[in-house]
Amino acid sequence: MTYCVGLLLESGLVLASDTRTNAGVDHVSTFPKMTVFSVPGERLLVTLTSGNLAISQAVINRLHKQIQEGALPNLHSVASLADAAKVVGDALRAVHEDDAEYLRKHSAEFIQSIILGGQIRGERPRLFNVYAAGNFIEAVPETPYFQIGETKYGKPILDRVIGNRSSLEEAAKCALLSFDSTIRSNLSVGMPIDIFLYRADSFSDAGQIRITDSDAYFNRLRKGWAEGLKKVFAALPDPDWF
Repeated sequence: MTYCVGLLLESGLVLASDTRTNAGVDHVSTFPKMTVFSVPGERLLVTLTSGNLAISQAVINRLHKQIQEGALPNLHSVASLADAAKVVGDALRAVHEDDAEYLRKHSAEFIQSIILGGQIRGERPRLFNVYAAGNFIEAVPETPYFQIGETKYGKPILDRVIGNRSSLEEAAKCALLSFDSTIRSNLSVGMPIDIFLYRADSFSDAGQIRITDSDAYFNRLRKGWAEGLKKVFAALPDPDWF
């Protein structure tokens, strides 16, 4: 399992993913689930993947190969983020066509979800959720974030705090707290966390950060959040039903 989240803001995008993969308690590994496709000054696209690691790598390798070989369309050639989401969806369908029957023969499901976010010059930043079937939906100001993977533990804080007008800093803080909640409650999600802060119209790939267990800010954040929750809980009135 994994946990990934993408947030669409007026000021840009925040995208984050954990790096834990496991095939049982004896096979826990670290693999990046965030991939950046960048043409500096012209476009910045980021994918976050959840599901079968072999499928994730096959899709990402196919997307890179299209760029390297000049196959059209590719993520460096498309004119819009919607077209980019279609390229990603088509790559998912192609991998499904290659692998799904073999997976079935081994009693394995074709499980994959991809968040795609970024900006191409001439458009505003956009955010998409691409499903295993290759179809996709786009985030809107009223629903400004997508989660994939182990979503339930991090969702409550996102619902209570994040809006389209949140700042990049607020969104990054909230995303990290949603990871803290998920990591505390589910062993299949773990550190390090890859997080990307993209400021609208920057077209820069300089916003990617890897947060490890020893990150001072993240440790202050999770400690302050835990202590703050305890204080708020203690200040709430006890029930008076009896």
